[in-house]
Amino acid sequence: MAPRKGKEKKEEQVISLGPQVAEGENVFGVCHIFASFNDTFVHVTDLSGKETICRVTGGMKVKADRDESSPYAAMLAAQDVAQRCKELGITALHIKLRATGGNRTKTPGPGAQSALRALARSGMKIGRIGETDPDSDE
Repeated sequence: MAPRKGKEKKEEQVISLGPQVAEGENVFGVCHIFASFNDTFVHVTDLSGKETICRVTGGMKVKADRDESSPYAAMLAAQDVAQRCKELGITALHIKLRATGGNRTKTPGPGAQSALRALARSGMKIGRIGETDPDSDE
């Protein structure tokens, strides 16, 4: 039998995702929160809005359909989004809040406030907060 060959040790390179910035500098993203009375979407993009960084819904975090729009599901979704943003080096978010709109209600659903609060409590810096409700057909 031939002698066994020893495993060669490979040098592991540290791979950093996201932009290359100086220490202590804020990197902004845009967090689109769509809060209807059926579900809550927490969607983070880059500043242009074209590149999706992370998207989590309340329905992805709870099992029961009736709990998709609950504040608890929105809080869990926002915590997941904040964790993923930190992994990618995004430290601050501008918030765009949206309700159903159109000829339906223009009031954000129950998960909007808790999603925003969870983002702030998880260490993300909040830039500007704005509403982007679609106009009605009237």
